[in-house]
Amino acid sequence: MRKLFLLLLVGGFLNCTHYGKLKMLSYLPNGLREVSGVQVTSDSNALWMINDSGNEPELYEVSLKGEIKNVFAVQAKNHDWEAITSDKKGNVYIADFGNNNNKRKNLVILKINKQELLENDVIEVEKIKFSYPNQTKYPPKKKDRFFDAESLLYKDGFLYVFTKSRVHNNYGKTVLYRIPASKGDYTAEYISEMEHCSDVNCSITDAAISPDGKKVALLTHQSVLVFTNFQEDDFLSGDMENYSFDHISQKEGITFKDNSTLYITDEASKMMSARLYEFSLKK
Repeated sequence: MRKLFLLLLVGGFLNCTHYGKLKMLSYLPNGLREVSGVQVTSDSNALWMINDSGNEPELYEVSLKGEIKNVFAVQAKNHDWEAITSDKKGNVYIADFGNNNNKRKNLVILKINKQELLENDVIEVEKIKFSYPNQTKYPPKKKDRFFDAESLLYKDGFLYVFTKSRVHNNYGKTVLYRIPASKGDYTAEYISEMEHCSDVNCSITDAAISPDGKKVALLTHQSVLVFTNFQEDDFLSGDMENYSFDHISQKEGITFKDNSTLYITDEASKMMSARLYEFSLKK
């Protein structure tokens, strides 16, 4: 097991806070009111999107204008789809590991081969099943409920999960785990963890890695945390910068457009449709 790396945001850990304006690109259609994940497609001309629990197990190809170009029926249940990522070959990974009550024993990441997306509208999947190495009770006591997750990224043959805390006054804690990106049943490997604030709007809701592999972005409802200069795949060991948004909403999807620009989505509210934004990391 790797050395425990606990980051407490005191003193000088936060290098600086930047303030940026989200550029709205489009409203999303009613079929994506509960969009929970976004990923640039392999040709970069569109975005993959998914909805979370209570919705059909469908993968959407969406234009930057918010128009649905294709809908793929995925041959798997949508227990609680919370994140989506892809590898350099164009294979897609859908994370069915939403675990609000910390009692699920059927956590799985669905791998979709690129060829399936090129040839079929009904999509077969490979299942990457996993459990957390330090969870022994389902659910654990309320003070120990750190086993929800909404964030996934791919790097060099592995999938990385950043957990979401359900512990009151400790919502900003996230734990990083690693899982092989191939069919199987695994115990996730613990890498490190951090705490960055206690407020519920600090909960980690998605993750993304830049095309050059030098930046990792963690999304919250109110900001994006960007890590650089990390040690190998211990992304939380890097220097962190906090980019605060100009408004708080239920932001749950993030992906890199390029090395310095992000696409971000939020869910619909009673007053507003779901939206797609662009956000620049340039200072």
